[in-house]
Amino acid sequence: MLQKTQGIVLHTLKYKDTSIIAEVYTEVAGRASFMVPVPRSRKAVVKAVLFQPLALVELEADFRPNASIYKIKEAKSSWPFSTLPYDPCKAAIALFLSEFLYRAVREEAENRPLFAYLRHSIIWLDECREGFANFHLVFLMRLSRFLGLYPNLEDYHRGDYFDMRNACFTSLRPQFHSDYIVPEDASRLTRLMRMNYDTMHLFAMSRTERSRCLAIMNEYYRLHLPDFPVLKSLDVLKELFD
Repeated sequence: MLQKTQGIVLHTLKYKDTSIIAEVYTEVAGRASFMVPVPRSRKAVVKAVLFQPLALVELEADFRPNASIYKIKEAKSSWPFSTLPYDPCKAAIALFLSEFLYRAVREEAENRPLFAYLRHSIIWLDECREGFANFHLVFLMRLSRFLGLYPNLEDYHRGDYFDMRNACFTSLRPQFHSDYIVPEDASRLTRLMRMNYDTMHLFAMSRTERSRCLAIMNEYYRLHLPDFPVLKSLDVLKELFD
């Protein structure tokens, strides 16, 4: 059945010389795979160049029941970027987040609140002119709400540890596993939980603190998401903001 949907490009893979397979998080079907022909003409209806990391697209595709890969009839940009692909810092963030989402968001079902959050976040980053060094950290922290992993900040008391395995703050150091962070790092985590895109520039963080928070967030997700790998783009992002 032909259906139109908004989508966010997560990943592409070359398929022979004539096509690419694009992993897209869609508004109507969650994560889905699409066969995208590599055009041999400028007049082609579907252009592979549209499918860049975190690109916002509008698709018309044949969503056939039981199909694992859908065919696209028409595709166009739903938000032409003004800065995201051209600013080296933003491009590195986009590369990291697209890889992260590709590994973390696997739900093949409609989730409009999550889609709205992702789309809003990408547009915010594209439009922002300065003060976005903490964007990826705030993004990852707030994403955890949609994945059921958000810690309960009401349980926090100064001097607490954070038990990453059980996703909770505790006054006692966990005795039976080493997946926890010390009070100093737990304090940084709670500060990050209080940030949003509009206020994050007000929270001063050193390069070391930012790098540490990123490592903690990445390890936290690795503990809770099955088969979550070491991300190739993580080192690139660390070097950029270090």
